[in-house]
Amino acid sequence: MLTYQAFFGKRVIVTFLCTVFVAMFYLGNTSLKRVDESIPVFLEISKTCKTKGKAFDNNLIIYVPSEAVAKQVSNKLCKDNVVAKQYGNVIVHWGYKLGDSVEFLGKGVADLILAKENIMQAFMAESTYNYQAVLGYSNYTAFFISLKDKPKLNKLYFLDKKIGLLDYPTSRSGHILPKSLFKNLKINIDNLDITYANSHEGLRELLASGKVDLIASYWKQGDEEQFSKNYIMPISDPISGSKWYLKMDVENTDLLCAVQKKLLELAQENEATYFNHVKLFKSCQNIMSKKAL
Repeated sequence: MLTYQAFFGKRVIVTFLCTVFVAMFYLGNTSLKRVDESIPVFLEISKTCKTKGKAFDNNLIIYVPSEAVAKQVSNKLCKDNVVAKQYGNVIVHWGYKLGDSVEFLGKGVADLILAKENIMQAFMAESTYNYQAVLGYSNYTAFFISLKDKPKLNKLYFLDKKIGLLDYPTSRSGHILPKSLFKNLKINIDNLDITYANSHEGLRELLASGKVDLIASYWKQGDEEQFSKNYIMPISDPISGSKWYLKMDVENTDLLCAVQKKLLELAQENEATYFNHVKLFKSCQNIMSKKAL
C-alpha cells in the first residue's frame, strides 16, 4: 500500500510538472505571437511605381526622410529611360526617426539614399557598401527663432519658455543641437516646456500662432514675412547639408548620371532657395568622356 501511494504520489508530481511546462510553453508562444503582431513591419511605409522596362524582378530601392520627398523622387525616377532599362520597379521608403534608417544604412539595403554625412560616417556606409555622394545641399546654420525677443543662450532664459523642437532625432538644427545646448547648460530636459512638430513648417506654425515662444530651426527665405531677423540666435557653427548617395557596387555610370540629372531637376523645381542651390559631386560629362575613350 505504501509503495502504491509512493508511486501514485510521484505520478501526481510528474503530471503536475508536465502540465505546468505545457501551460508555460503555450503561454510563451501566445505571448510571442502577440508581441510579433504588435511590432509594425518596418518596410510598410513606402511607395512603389512601375517603370516602362522589362526587368520586372529588379527593384531600385530608395530611402528618404519624408513622404513628400519620396513622392517627388518616385515620380522622377519611374519615368526615366535609363532606370527603365535596368529596373522594373522603383520602391521608395521613408521614415522620420533615426531607428527608421538603421535597416537601410546598417545593412546597405538602399540603392539610393538621402542622408546626413555624419549619419553615413557613423554607419561607415561609404566604405562598407561603396555609397558615393552624387548631389548635396548647401551648408546651413541652426537658430533659435523667437516671436517677441532675441533668444539668450543661458539657463535662466529657457526655463520659463515654451520651446518648439522637431520630432526627428537625426535633425541637427531642430533636435540634436538644441538638446546638446540644453545639456551643456545643465538643463534637465524634463523641466522644459517642449512641444514637438513633425516638420520645420510645423514648427513655424507653432511659433506664428503663439503656441510656443521660440523654435529651433534654420532661417529660410520668406521667414521675414512672419518673423523678425532681429529675434534669431545661432545655436552653432554652420551644419553640412544632406547628400544623395548612390550605392556603386559596379561602375554603373549610366545610372549615376541619370539619377544626378533627375535630382538636379527636382532641386531646380523646388521653390525654396535652399534646395535650389546644390553641389554636384560627380561630373557626368567627364565620366561619359572617359567612357567614350
